Amino acid sequence: MEEIIVAKFGGTSLADSKQFKKVKEIVLADERRRYIVPSAPGKRYKKDHKVTDLLYMCYQLASHKLNFDEVYGIIEKRFHDICNDLKLEIDIGEILSEIKEKIRAGESRDYVASRGEYINGILLSEYLGFEFVDAKDLILFDEKGHFDWEGTNKKVKELLGSISTAVIPGFYGAKPNGEIVTFSRGGSDITGAIIARGVDSILYENWTDVPGFLMVDPKIVDNPKPIETITYKELRELSYMGAPVLHAESIFPVREAGIPINIRNTNSIEDPGTTIVNDLSPIANVGTITGIAGKKDFTVIAIEKTLMNQEKDFYRKLITVLETNDITIEHMPSSIDSVSLIIPSAQLNSKLDKIIEEIRIYCKPDSIDTYPNMALIAVVGRGMIRTKGISAKVFTALANEGINVRMITQGSSELNIIIGVENDDLEKGIAAIYRAFN
Repeated sequence: MEEIIVAKFGGTSLADSKQFKKVKEIVLADERRRYIVPSAPGKRYKKDHKVTDLLYMCYQLASHKLNFDEVYGIIEKRFHDICNDLKLEIDIGEILSEIKEKIRAGESRDYVASRGEYINGILLSEYLGFEFVDAKDLILFDEKGHFDWEGTNKKVKELLGSISTAVIPGFYGAKPNGEIVTFSRGGSDITGAIIARGVDSILYENWTDVPGFLMVDPKIVDNPKPIETITYKELRELSYMGAPVLHAESIFPVREAGIPINIRNTNSIEDPGTTIVNDLSPIANVGTITGIAGKKDFTVIAIEKTLMNQEKDFYRKLITVLETNDITIEHMPSSIDSVSLIIPSAQLNSKLDKIIEEIRIYCKPDSIDTYPNMALIAVVGRGMIRTKGISAKVFTALANEGINVRMITQGSSELNIIIGVENDDLEKGIAAIYRAFN
């Protein structure tokens, strides 16, 4: 069976002609890279603008009948520069003029936002010598704007099955009537995963401007180690605790098919990056951790009641109070006569006194205490499972830094340990745990 790799390139990877040249080198270095998914041009430097942001500005101005020529002129220059530098034989002026007139005529927000990917796709296909396939002909949405997974998968297999190499713009698709619909921001990742699933690729490469995922936030620890391999479940745990990783929506198509994802750096192709693998893959590093992440600003509501465990409807009443106040619980550690609710402080705002009063009325506890300003640290890794001494190592590291542990909870999967500390101790705690394992 023929091996296929789908490669998605982010905005920084295609920000200018210099980056286009790097992308061409990467694509042509492996003939298995047959289907390429580009984003719109991103930032070239810190104070630069993403083309998609500029397009949104054009839409806003046009929708209020204001002149958007100056903003659109910046977009035109970006694409003209790429075309001229790469000596592409494309009438980019005509393409840009047609889009400009459609914006002026009142085209939809999704149409306008998607044009960065659309134009970049045309340019990249010409530069690589690959066929251009418009995403509107592949990525299908129903009349209500909901993504049509079955229809899309069928269309991808049919259309790309007869095309050996192609460039497919990310971020958007179309309804049956041809109206453009975009995914959420970061939608090019979703497109890439959909194409990878549809063509039964052996690998989905996601090229960006970072060398994969790091064990901890580099703002907390200088030059932390990269994560070479991570499972989907580990990724979700770290993402849930605030680590900057791929959005869950961009993973589900390849996760279901068991296709690995390789996060790579366009500007450092010698780095292997991070590979995201199936949850059932063998554990490579037994006895160690995969990553550490954390979030601040939680409030603990600690409830005590004698014989709580014998009161069958206690938890139902407690959860009902939170549900009626539109409050979600992050964690709920408990003992025989007590339970603690860990809640994001931002959700409580002015509701705290009301919630406490309702708990008193419905649950009749012996006592209720609140503890604000708590942070949660997640220590994640399949290598922790049934490994002696992991917890001791974590808590010794915190104790040596004089950090008071306010809460400990471990999931039933033994994939992570969640530790509650003071807000002010979050960074120090993460750094201490990282040093203990490295």
